[in-house]
Amino acid sequence: MYETEREELVNNLRQRGIKNERVLSAFLKVHRHLFVPDIMIHNAYLDVALPIGQGQTISQPYTVALMTELLDPQPNHKILEIGTGSGFQAAILYELGAKVFTIERNFELYNQTVKLFEKLNYKIATRCSDGTIGWSDFAPYDGIIVTAGSPSIPENFKKQLKVGGKLIIPVGDKLNQVMKIVTKISDDKFSIEEISSFAFVPLIGQDGWKEK
Repeated sequence: MYETEREELVNNLRQRGIKNERVLSAFLKVHRHLFVPDIMIHNAYLDVALPIGQGQTISQPYTVALMTELLDPQPNHKILEIGTGSGFQAAILYELGAKVFTIERNFELYNQTVKLFEKLNYKIATRCSDGTIGWSDFAPYDGIIVTAGSPSIPENFKKQLKVGGKLIIPVGDKLNQVMKIVTKISDDKFSIEEISSFAFVPLIGQDGWKEK
């Protein structure tokens, strides 16, 4: 089902500059229409962000592909995702062979997505809590990917990243963010590259935006 649409989406991602064939292959394997509300299914393979309820969105496929390509997770890499949402980004990481740990703060979305992962037989570790504090129990991680815009880079993410690991995080105000690619060189040294310009839902929590 929707095989042609998936192929068209992947061709579009390739035309937009996504070069990692492993990432493109994962997009063929993950059925995005399962990760959007029924009312949105006819738009599932368009290259747009879509509402998934609870004031949250499923990111634009190009953004998911770009962030995944920047992270470049290898098989058995331990990856922490902040902001599970409907689970699409986590599913892409899982199809790439990563050991995925994902945190969602919204209980309704969390419950919904856990059931979907079980249905799809995805062995993904899930947690419902404040994502900004990370998940220290399984640290350090080879990579951390943040799917919501933060006012700054939370220190917990830096601490929980392995030396040599990468953190991909959108940082800025609530309307526009810059994608930061943070590589941990040593315990207290990091290199940062930036790509403009993105618009994510706010990262809410202790070390993010405060909930009103």
